[in-house]
Amino acid sequence: MWEIIEAAGWPIWPLIATSVYGFAIILERAWALRASKIMPGHLIDTVHLMLRQGVIKKENLDELRGSSPFGEIIYTALKNKDASLEVLKDSIEESAGLVAHKLETNINALGTISTVAPLLGLFGTIVGMVELFSSFTSSGHDVAIFARGISVALYNTAGGIVVAVPAMIAFRYYRSKVENYMNEMQLQTIAIVETARGERK
Repeated sequence: MWEIIEAAGWPIWPLIATSVYGFAIILERAWALRASKIMPGHLIDTVHLMLRQGVIKKENLDELRGSSPFGEIIYTALKNKDASLEVLKDSIEESAGLVAHKLETNINALGTISTVAPLLGLFGTIVGMVELFSSFTSSGHDVAIFARGISVALYNTAGGIVVAVPAMIAFRYYRSKVENYMNEMQLQTIAIVETARGERK
């Protein structure tokens, strides 16, 4: 591995730093976006139990709010369940927007990495080409410098692609995952509100 880094030259270091940052984000989002953390399986049953008991205590709502992102949305919905439909809808949408913003933390950075990495690779390619052409002189050319230039150019081109592709895949995957979570949470919340308002049994 070290031989490859040496062959790629100094332009590979920004790519390595970018890849480490991207990999850290991928791991962090994989941990943060677990279903058990976003939409705990027991949460719906807990809420329905609270509704069947008839009285929803403030401490129950506070506990619900701090339990998970889904709990935050349900908390807002139950807190405003007796308001007009317009106010209720606006409150749920506002809460869902805040939750979505939290869930999308660092995801856009992956999109940036997938765009920037090929450009860093291209920069390394240009550096390699400059080094390659510098091997030609009026008295001939230096084979070692020529080979070094090709090595720098190719490794950095490949490095840019290798960093960009996983970042783009992860970006699209996590964006889709957040959208699916938000759709499911809003549907479940609507069902809970209808139950709380007596519109659904």
